[in-house]
Amino acid sequence: MSRASEKKHFSALSELNRVVREGEIGRYRSENLKLGMRPASFEVGASRWTWDEQPSSVLNHFGTIQGGYLGVFADELFATAIASVLDEGEWAVTIEVKLAFMRALAPGPIEGSARVVHRSRGLAFLEALVSSADGQKALAASSTWAIRGRA
Repeated sequence: MSRASEKKHFSALSELNRVVREGEIGRYRSENLKLGMRPASFEVGASRWTWDEQPSSVLNHFGTIQGGYLGVFADELFATAIASVLDEGEWAVTIEVKLAFMRALAPGPIEGSARVVHRSRGLAFLEALVSSADGQKALAASSTWAIRGRA
C-alpha cells in the first residue's frame, strides 16, 4: 500500500470509528448493509444490530441462514463495539474469533448484540449473541482484538 493510499485508508477508518463513537447509526457505512444487516444502536463498548430480511443468496441447501453469513453479522457486531471504545488515531484488528452455533436460523428477523468485556492498551476481549426475533439464542461468539495506533 502506498503512503498516500495508506493515509486515505486510515482517514476513512478514523471517520468510521468517529461515527460509531458518536452513535450516528444513519451514517455508518459497510458493504454488508447491502445484505440487509442494519445497526440499531451504538453505545460505549456495545453495539446492537438487526437483520430483518435475508437475501436467498445467504441461505444454505436446507433453507436456513448459512453459518458464514452469521459470522459476518457477528463481525459487524464486534467491529462496531470495538470502534466505540477506540480513541482518535487508534485502530483495531481481529486476532481470533470463536463462533458457537446453538441452532439453525430460518430466514426472518434476527438480532444481535456485542459488548467489550475488557479493554487494555493493546488488547480487547469481546462477546456477542445472535437470536431469532422470538428470543431463541442461535449463536454465541467471542473475539480478541489487537489495538494499535496512539499509545
